[in-house]
Amino acid sequence: MRDAMTPSHYPVGTPGTPWGEAEKQLWLARQRIQQSYQDEVVTPLLAMFAPGGSAALQAQAECFTYGELDYRHLGLGRYPLYAVQTRNWHSARPFFLVTGGVHGYERSGVQGGLRFVAEQFVRYAERANLLFIVCVSPWSYETINRWNPMAVDPNRAFFPVPMAPEAQFVIELLKPLQGPLLHIDLHETTDTDASEYRPAKAARDALPLEVADIPDGFYLSADQNRPEPMFQACIVDSVSQVTHIAPADAQDQLLGKPLVQKGVIQTPKREMGICSGWTEARFVTTTEVYPDSPRVTPELCILAQQTALIAGFDFALNHG
Repeated sequence: MRDAMTPSHYPVGTPGTPWGEAEKQLWLARQRIQQSYQDEVVTPLLAMFAPGGSAALQAQAECFTYGELDYRHLGLGRYPLYAVQTRNWHSARPFFLVTGGVHGYERSGVQGGLRFVAEQFVRYAERANLLFIVCVSPWSYETINRWNPMAVDPNRAFFPVPMAPEAQFVIELLKPLQGPLLHIDLHETTDTDASEYRPAKAARDALPLEVADIPDGFYLSADQNRPEPMFQACIVDSVSQVTHIAPADAQDQLLGKPLVQKGVIQTPKREMGICSGWTEARFVTTTEVYPDSPRVTPELCILAQQTALIAGFDFALNHG
């Protein structure tokens, strides 16, 4: 386990006082572009569907925009939102949903989804209807951030009245579709969860600072209302061939939650407004890769995400 290293006071706001608009603007002014959504996500995605791209993929999939985040009123840019789905959607096939970049700073979730589209999509396109929402929060991807520009966590915003535009666009996209059998949401748990996110959240909400060790390794967050332990175990066992699985702490927990089986915790996803809790999918989970471990590389993190998807897809096809 990595020790939870947290500053004693976050540099925005007054201790004990929730943030107002002035504090949120101060927080926003501290953010900086650190990587390019256009160069690292949009360009390679569109290249797959351009002349000279994979003919096999283009025959089985279509890429489209499902909305645009317009943050010009905040002095920022506009971000088109992209998804990839099975071209010949067939109502008799199961529907598999994959979301990535709900927390934009969790890079392997975005890149793992893109890698799967490029290398594995065709394998499953005639057995299931696939929908990949590759980067739900592009501004957060660019600034390596958990929140959107309004200091709202998109992965706590999936409610009947969405609390963030990132969530609203996803919800609107899914409305006309049959419910998915499977929903896998691709995430990471990073050391900055302890050094940045938790202190910022405590300052924003004027709440006590949550302290917990960052799990050293891959794990899953299952839905406590739809646990499907065999499904979770299949993914964990497959990923264990690629990277190490996070061990429990001395209290037999991860991040303060009981370890219900090897590499798996549970959360009440719908009640918390979590993306993977929005749908009624039978097979649902959130992957959590640990990119800050000295035992992994960025490429290994992407491979872990792709391996989790392959294992989950195969399990759902065999057991759904």
